[in-house]
Formats: sequence, structure tokens, C-alpha cells
Amino acid sequence: MDELRKVLNDNLNEEFLSAVLSNPRRKDGICKVKVRPVDGKGTAGFQLEAFRNNQAFHENLDAPGACERLLSYMKNLRQMQMETCTASYTILTGKKGKVTVRKKERARPKERQALSHNREKQYILREGEAIPFLIDLGVMTKEGKIISSRFDKFRQINRFLEFIEDVLPKLPKDREITILDFGCGKSYLTFAMYYYLHEVKTYDIRIIGLDLKGEVIRRLSSLAVKYGYEKLNFLEGNIADYTGTDQVDMVVTLHACDTATDFALAKAVGWEAKVILSVPCCQHELNGQMQSAAKCGDERLLALEPVMKYGLLKERMAALLTDGLRAQYLERAGYLVQVLEFIDMEHTPKNILIRAVKTKSAAGRKCAEENIRACEDFFHLSPTIGRLSDIDKRVENEQKKA
Repeated sequence: MDELRKVLNDNLNEEFLSAVLSNPRRKDGICKVKVRPVDGKGTAGFQLEAFRNNQAFHENLDAPGACERLLSYMKNLRQMQMETCTASYTILTGKKGKVTVRKKERARPKERQALSHNREKQYILREGEAIPFLIDLGVMTKEGKIISSRFDKFRQINRFLEFIEDVLPKLPKDREITILDFGCGKSYLTFAMYYYLHEVKTYDIRIIGLDLKGEVIRRLSSLAVKYGYEKLNFLEGNIADYTGTDQVDMVVTLHACDTATDFALAKAVGWEAKVILSVPCCQHELNGQMQSAAKCGDERLLALEPVMKYGLLKERMAALLTDGLRAQYLERAGYLVQVLEFIDMEHTPKNILIRAVKTKSAAGRKCAEENIRACEDFFHLSPTIGRLSDIDKRVENEQKKA
């Protein structure tokens, strides 16, 4: 690996543009890594996004740290494609550690924008472009400048649109697409979805935003009329009771509190929605069900007593179990599920996004069922999502088809 180390040391600097590591030897480890430059506070910094199974892991490193980490990844990954301002590199590693480096000089050097987490090219919605709904929602000035105190919201909106951009191939483009946004709240992201999909991507879409607050719904409805968004409708109502449509292509549920998320997921499965995007919030239900080993008499839980006896730690464990079980129930219902970081933890602790895409494959459903039963039995749990008829009915139908 000495040759590879030299190539990395020579190029992990201010001229570095990007790199992608791929083609794993083993399927049980990191299967892909993306590298991009970020603000290193005076020095060149690099963000590594590593993918394993359905998860993505991020870390920011300086040049020496990035070099060592990439070398370790290349022990399992066969190929690296690296771009710099002056050249393009294809790097291949053989079974016995042999490294082949192919370098192609650029006829005209590329320019790179300043290293920054907030550089413009990251964003789907660009700063400097006056976007009406962002102005009215207090994120942007009339000149298109992002209000400094709202930059986190601007980043969140763009991050959400990136998740949608990834699943666009799963949505039909030859007919109207129906998207339901449960618990739409102030609807920053609802308006962003409509603007991006209808105005930018020219999809024929209908978006329905549902929330319990009548005053908020009335204001949002007036804004939709103001912008001429004819197929963006806001309704007052409860997630569990909603029966306004029988076909939905994508269901979005952002920060629906506690079991409201479960009702939204169950509705989505019942509709056979092609895409589900969910950011759960306030997962209290399982925290109330989890019992300490002393109370339930289950000796298996004694090993977890250092966590279970402290309220804060038990609450966090309950939140993780809640979302883990939700993901498994969706897999059992025939979805390919990813649990992703929605926005940096420094901005909000509610930063988990569950993204589920409907598949025709039955692979993984039996395993998900076994995982659910084992987890619920071990922790003595009965989550709402497991009791909802839409989930169970959908699974039964899928099993009959299989």
C-alpha cells in the first residue's frame, strides 16, 4: 500500500475535489465510501461518508487522518476514483495488495470553490434565488439571502430534498403522484417538496398536508393559493382517522409525536405507498412498557440494569428500540429500509430519518419477523405499530401472494 499512501499524501490537499471507493471484496463490511472536502478551520479537511448495509456513517478528518482511514477501507474495497483540480485517478487494488494507479492529466485545471460546510453547490435550493415560500416562512429575505438565524432550517430543507431526490426513480412520471404529509405543522418541507417536484422537476404531483391545528391549516392554505400551487392542499384532521384517499405514492411524517408516527406508517403500508419518509419524535410508548429486571423478574435483563435503572438512559434506549422495531415492521411488510441521519446532532437530537422504499422481493421479511419477535419478547414490548390492523393485513396479503 506504499504507492497508494503516496498518491493520497500528494493529493489530500487544497486541490482535492472528490473520491469514491467501491467494489468490496466482502459484502459484510463497508461497501462504498464517498469523500469530499470540507472546512478544516484553516487546514484542508475531508468528510468521509461510509456505507454499510442500509446505514451511512460520517466523519470529518484532517489530511493525515483521512489518508489512514482510506488506506484501511481500501483493504476491502477494490477501486477508488479520485478527482483533483489537475488530474483524474483510477486506483485498483489486487488480492495480494498490488496497487495499480492510472492518472489522467486535465487539459484545463478545474477550479474548486472554497472549502465550507455551507458552500452553495451543496444545496438543491440555492441561496441568492428568491423563493416565495421561503420568504414568507421567514427563512429568506426578498433579495434571496438566507437569514442567519434560519440557516439551520435552510440546511434542513435542502437535506430533506436530497433524500427525496434519491428516491425519484421509484416514483411514476407518467401520471399524477399523490404525496401525503402527516403532521405537516408549519410546512417548510411541504412547500419545499411541492416547489422542488412541481416547479423544478416538473412532476405532476398532488400534495395533501394534514395537521390538527386549524389556524395553521388556514394560513398554509392561503399561502398555497397565493403561490398558485393548485395541487397543494392542507386539511385539518387526525392521522389515525384520515380516509380521504385510497391511493398514495409517498407518505411523509415529520416529528409526529409518539404513536402518531405508527399510525402514519400503518396507513402508508395499507396504501402500499412506494416511498415512506419518517422522522419520529417523542417515543414515549415503549419507555412506559419497559420494566427493570427487578420488577419483571426476567433474569436476562440483569445485564441491562446499568441502563434500565436510570430514567434518562432508559428513555433513550426506548427511543432507539421504537425506531428499530418500526424499521423492522416495514421490512416485514416488503420495504427496503434505511435509517439515516436527517440533520447534524448539534442542531437537534431528533435527527433520525427512516426511509423505506417498496420492493417486490420477499428477501428479508422472515428475518425481520424473527427479529421483531425476539426483541419484543426480550424487552416485554407490545408497540402500537405491531397492533395496527393495516400492518398485519398488508403482511398477510403479501404472504399469500408469495
